[in-house]
Amino acid sequence: MGKPTESNESLTVRDERTGKTYTIPIVNNTIQATAFKQIKAQPKPGEREENETERGLRVADRGFMNTAVIESTITYIDGDNGILRYRGYPIEQLAESSSFLEVAYLLIYGALPSTRQFDLFEHEVMTHSIAHVDTEGFFHSFRYDAHPMAILTSAFAALGSYYAEANPSLQGQALFTKSDPASLANMDKQIYRLIGKATTLAAMAYRVRQGRDFVVPPVGMSYTESFLYQLDHLGEGDYRPNPVLSKALDVLFLLHADHELNASATTVLQTGSSLVDPYSAISTGCASLYGPLHGGANEAVIRMLISIGKPENVPAFLEAVKRREKVLSGFGHRVYKTSDPRSFIVRRTADEVFKVTGKDELLETAMKLHDMALKDDYFVSRKLAPNVDFWSGLIYRAMGFPLDFFPVLFAVPRVVGWLAHWRQMMLQPGGVKIWRPRQIYLGAGKREYVPIDKRKEEGGKEPSKVLHTGQGKRTQLATFKGKTKL
Repeated sequence: MGKPTESNESLTVRDERTGKTYTIPIVNNTIQATAFKQIKAQPKPGEREENETERGLRVADRGFMNTAVIESTITYIDGDNGILRYRGYPIEQLAESSSFLEVAYLLIYGALPSTRQFDLFEHEVMTHSIAHVDTEGFFHSFRYDAHPMAILTSAFAALGSYYAEANPSLQGQALFTKSDPASLANMDKQIYRLIGKATTLAAMAYRVRQGRDFVVPPVGMSYTESFLYQLDHLGEGDYRPNPVLSKALDVLFLLHADHELNASATTVLQTGSSLVDPYSAISTGCASLYGPLHGGANEAVIRMLISIGKPENVPAFLEAVKRREKVLSGFGHRVYKTSDPRSFIVRRTADEVFKVTGKDELLETAMKLHDMALKDDYFVSRKLAPNVDFWSGLIYRAMGFPLDFFPVLFAVPRVVGWLAHWRQMMLQPGGVKIWRPRQIYLGAGKREYVPIDKRKEEGGKEPSKVLHTGQGKRTQLATFKGKTKL
């Protein structure tokens, strides 16, 4: 690639294969990947036809390290300088002065609400928090030890079956893309339902494993108060969750509400680009968040601290990390190269929580790990600073949540971010184009089919044989009609 023009508004590329020069416009410090399709050449003698050289260059970007897939006005992250802003507002200011539902309004609609606007939004969200009675049977269909994220993911998908008016497959593919009053009102209703029911479904996933009856969302409580009430109320009169815990959860929800095009948000948009209903799209985001490289990270931090044990074991653990024998969880970030701005806010929140819950027994170990890692050139040179997951897991543990419920506490607030990005895509100028990334095909060229009785076995392409025990083993040893010979 050559140097840009003097105006710095284009990129000049010379293809040494053909000697041709191409000028590619630069807009907002961005070039269009499709512009490279015009850079074509004739295949070299013997070159694989699958390279498609005559159809233009492809852009390889494994893991989306530097590919922009959408224009957005929602969240800005400067990873080099530790900056996070929602719609232009620094996360530090929002965490200090705002609330989760107010930030939800900001992310979805683009501006901080007036008192009238917020009252309407809060009323609709809380009103739509009640789940259909049939969902009780759905939750009871899971095993007693099912992971709550598996339950929640399934619940979001099932929720879509209750609302035919929200399904473009039934109502027409332009259901959410027309931008007329009826379409916007329909979209808003689904947004209210998903945000309102997120806490309800999460609480049901929690209580079904406890063997407890489900609780109808209360009236007159905040979003996080209502969530804690649904989790813990066992019939006590005038029950009210501890205000410090409610506030801490509200701050954590606010911090986790959105984080630009992370794995789960991208999954929601990828799925949503097919114009599926929003409940199915949110379900796929939940499934993506389930992974230990994403929403399961704070759970991994606690498991790491438990494995370390006492503070005096920290030095040996860090040495094992350097030898690649152990994994350091809660440090470093795909985007932030200095520090995660959310981690400082969560650290202050942790202090407030510990005042009412008492200090977690792992706190001293965490502090020792935190301090030693920040002073060690090995981790500093690799820009491995504490991220939001390092402290949030300690807060959730101090509040008494089981480890496998931590990802759920991430998913509930992230529903807001997913919906903000989904809504933005539905309403973008020019409509929605289904996402269809390219691949670099390195497989076999054209081959002729060989009948099974004439084939030779190819090494390294055999499926694994499962070790059967119990009933499966006994069945293999039994005789019966139609038994397959292995």
